[in-house]
Amino acid sequence: QVQLVESGGGLVQAGGSLRLSCAASGRTFRTYTMGWFRQAPGKEREFVAAINWSGSNTNVADSVKGRFTISRDNAKNTLSLQMNSLKPEDTAVYYCAGSTLRLIASEISKPGNYGYWGQGTQVTVSS
Repeated sequence: QVQLVESGGGLVQAGGSLRLSCAASGRTFRTYTMGWFRQAPGKEREFVAAINWSGSNTNVADSVKGRFTISRDNAKNTLSLQMNSLKPEDTAVYYCAGSTLRLIASEISKPGNYGYWGQGTQVTVSS
């Protein structure tokens, strides 16, 4: 099992940047597919980005493509999300998620395929 703790959220002006981190406990982190999701008030949880166990393959939602970058450091048990050119519509609670499954592209964006979740970190982008 793995426990996940996000950090790095905050308030930023439109056009600014933030870097989210997710610290994972447990020796099995390096075998997990990892993802970032977000949820704005009154909306469903939305896929943002995911990365396979080795870091060799990433998937990014169209809404953030070219602005957000997901990465991982298995030696440090850390998942990161670099967010640039932030927009007010990026405002949400961001969640780190882990899956024991080797997910294919059509599966990687579905929250139900992730069994481990952090508590979330708030990102607010002002206009």
